Amino acid sequence: MRRKLVVGNWKMNGSLTSNAVLLSEIVAGLADAVAASAVCVPAPYLAQCQAQLTGSSLAWGAQDVSAQAGGAYTGEVSTAMLHDFACSYVILGHSERRAYHGETDAQVAAKTVAALAAGITPIVCIGEHLDEREAGQTDAVVAMQLNAVLAAIGEADVAKLVLAYEPVWAIGTGKTATPHMAQEVHQVLRGQLAAKNAVAAAGVQILYGGSMKPENAKELMAMPDIDGGLIGGAALKAADFLAIIHAAD
Repeated sequence: MRRKLVVGNWKMNGSLTSNAVLLSEIVAGLADAVAASAVCVPAPYLAQCQAQLTGSSLAWGAQDVSAQAGGAYTGEVSTAMLHDFACSYVILGHSERRAYHGETDAQVAAKTVAALAAGITPIVCIGEHLDEREAGQTDAVVAMQLNAVLAAIGEADVAKLVLAYEPVWAIGTGKTATPHMAQEVHQVLRGQLAAKNAVAAAGVQILYGGSMKPENAKELMAMPDIDGGLIGGAALKAADFLAIIHAAD
């Protein structure tokens, strides 16, 4: 039985003052939560998360990492740096990174390898654009993205992945794939994982990352292959984030 996982992606939001309040409210509301939870925050706030969340049930992580171990890569952050701040997770290949920074499948795969080597769980994001869905290319697009990662890692590493299916057309638009639409893609992704390692695939958490909200979370997470959510805007409001976490219960 896979434990549900709800991860907040703060994107480029936050301040020391507002973060302190938000984190305190989330932790206070987690007392009886069954699902696992985490927040992935901008790199400058990792120290704040480490200081405030150590000893709590709320894990933390980053929104990106370099595939390089160190050196002349201005503006980049290494896995060793994330390790210094006890990050449990790192989001990789988010659609915004792919769109705004031109990240390729090969780069996402290389970052996944680096995160795994550092003992940090990669949350690998996969998803199609609206024109690709309308053209009936969803399965082919997500397969290509995931296969790049699977080709770069060992069979045993499959068990160390978290995937996040994010239909790009549903992010920040208010549109949401129906639970059955999302389940179809999650099932395809689990099938790909199983082709690499059938035993491990059964335990991999596959999150839904397309505008999950308190209103639709329970219905989405009732699907057999939807194991939680990668939450954007709703993760910035403690009440909404907690409602999604408890919907996973």
